[in-house]
Amino acid sequence: MTTPVIETTDLAKRFGRKWALRDCTLSIPPGKVAALVGPNGAGKSTFLRIAAGLSRPTSGTIKVLGEVQDGTDASLLQRVGYLDQERPLYRGFRVDEMFRFGEGTNPTWNMATAHAYVDQLGISLRDRVNNLSGGQQAQVALTICLAKQPELLILDEPAAELDPVAREDLLRLLMREVAERETTVILSTHALGDVGSICDYLVIMSHSKVVLHDDLEFVVESHRLLSASSSSTPALPEGVTVIDTRIGSRDVTHLVRLTLPLVEETWDITEPTLDEIIMAYLRLGTDSASSQTHVSAPSPRGGIS
Repeated sequence: MTTPVIETTDLAKRFGRKWALRDCTLSIPPGKVAALVGPNGAGKSTFLRIAAGLSRPTSGTIKVLGEVQDGTDASLLQRVGYLDQERPLYRGFRVDEMFRFGEGTNPTWNMATAHAYVDQLGISLRDRVNNLSGGQQAQVALTICLAKQPELLILDEPAAELDPVAREDLLRLLMREVAERETTVILSTHALGDVGSICDYLVIMSHSKVVLHDDLEFVVESHRLLSASSSSTPALPEGVTVIDTRIGSRDVTHLVRLTLPLVEETWDITEPTLDEIIMAYLRLGTDSASSQTHVSAPSPRGGIS
């Protein structure tokens, strides 16, 4: 069996009385570009910091690249690249000084890769970090992660607050690395458009819990919209789990997860968009949504917890 790049069991993290992460059990296969999606406060950054070895869980277990991640195994830390959403850089350093610092702290550093990326991006090695634009600083920070040549790249909101051009350049740089080195990437994002365009695995978090994780293609194929007149709503077919319900003036629409092949004549069946699926799961955990959903129902592939 292929070893997951990240595997967790009942992972949880508490800060004082507040749980930032609870009951997190998931498995992410290698070779994926996995999107971690959720609202602010859902636990995304906490999860990524634990995976990167920068924070320890309060309870539960986590394995990264097949090894227990507790932040003390230097050989494991060298195999993982991590980019915080604050993109910490030494602002007074020149770009080449940042690269030399990276070279001195990472045994697997590839200076030729670092130079090639910034040359492609039109960034001079003599530029000081504090004179670069926000987009250029993000590109330098990502270049440092890539020059480390990690097996797993963990990115926390890498394109946040960037203008469209800088965002496109950053994502192109990332996808070039994935294509050339087959690096596994896990990135958190609020931009749902990025999920469909660059990712092939989806993890959704809501209210500090993982509510969905699976291959992107399977996520779309295993959900449908069932619509009918609100005046004569038929019984729901067997083998579906309601995730979200929208009631209009004349009709009712359920977004459902399928556990069986669906052959149905009394409901109008359409395929939802990825955005519709994600938004439905992001609502889970609220009083209104939890009253009509069954989050713990068995998943056809074990991807929903």
